[in-house]
Amino acid sequence: MSRGDKTGLRLYVHVPFCRAKCAYCGFFSQPMDMALLEDFVPALCREIRFHAARHAKAAIETLYFGGGTPSLLPPWALSRIMKELHQGFRFDPGMECTFEANPDSALDGAYLRQLLDYGVNRLSIGVQSLSDETLFLLGRPHDAATARAAYFAARQAGFANIGLDFLWGLPGQRLSQWLATLTAAVRLSPEHLSCYGLTLEPGTPLAARIGSGELVQPPEAEQAEMFVRGGQFLESEGYLHYEISNFARMGYVSRHNSGYWEGRDYLGLGPSAVSTMAGRRWENPRDLARYVALSKKGGFGAGAKALTPDELVREMVMLSLRTTTGLDLAAYRARSGRDFLKDNAGLVQALRQNELVRISSGRLRLTKNGLLVSNVILARLDYGMAAGE
Repeated sequence: MSRGDKTGLRLYVHVPFCRAKCAYCGFFSQPMDMALLEDFVPALCREIRFHAARHAKAAIETLYFGGGTPSLLPPWALSRIMKELHQGFRFDPGMECTFEANPDSALDGAYLRQLLDYGVNRLSIGVQSLSDETLFLLGRPHDAATARAAYFAARQAGFANIGLDFLWGLPGQRLSQWLATLTAAVRLSPEHLSCYGLTLEPGTPLAARIGSGELVQPPEAEQAEMFVRGGQFLESEGYLHYEISNFARMGYVSRHNSGYWEGRDYLGLGPSAVSTMAGRRWENPRDLARYVALSKKGGFGAGAKALTPDELVREMVMLSLRTTTGLDLAAYRARSGRDFLKDNAGLVQALRQNELVRISSGRLRLTKNGLLVSNVILARLDYGMAAGE
């Protein structure tokens, strides 16, 4: 979703390889295979050159390596990709560069220092749990001790900005266990914490086991407590709750992910990566062979869909209300030509009475309880004729 950005590019690189597919994961990834990697790296370099030619050595504001497991990239592959990015784009001195890693593939100090040498200055480690039993249930390729070891290895290598990812609402998990997990995480003192409620992705083994009744998630009321009390605890420990699932020390908010929530343009590279540029959106093939074939033809973005004004307004509301800064009501009026509070007077009144929203300084924000039921609230909003239809 474009808002007339004049800043640098926000670039996402999808690395589609993992040691093994986790039981809950719905992202496009596949087991690491050297033959496939040798197809992927040249294809990605071709895509980098394709877009670099169209963006005239543009500066990169944020660069994010996600997956999959980027930390499985061997040094030769990482070197070639970073060299291609440097040749095609400008790396601004203030660029935020994030690299996702699984603990089992983030123990090598030499590799971590190489990341720093390439300009990576933010490491996001997928811990998910500090319970060995839960990690086994999730199909994670590491244990809790390895997660802690990876964190300390990153610190020793020189990383000053580390984020840890965790899941709540897991089968068999209790509120006390979740709070104990957060307590242990805070003791490590990461700069950033992402705490995601478990989403049951269709076709995943974990969704099948829960759907069959073999496994049972905590009751909804207990999951609600996990979200609210977990957030309260992290805030009491100095972490700003800036988006539904994200918490950061002062000055360590994820600039790349904030760009998504602010509706800014982004360019996605790699199989399954999505791009939104100048009001057009496209997705690369969710298949490595088709992605490689496309890279040889150079047709990236050929099937892009133009976003309608109505879609842009709806996304503006949806993304803004995920954040604790909320929806800028004047910006909504400027974009849509409508009065949000007038169009939704009855609903907003009910939400305020139930302490699900607050309005201050020209912004409408969801409270913690409001964030918990944000999907229900968003489904009930009236956009009127926001797009002039």
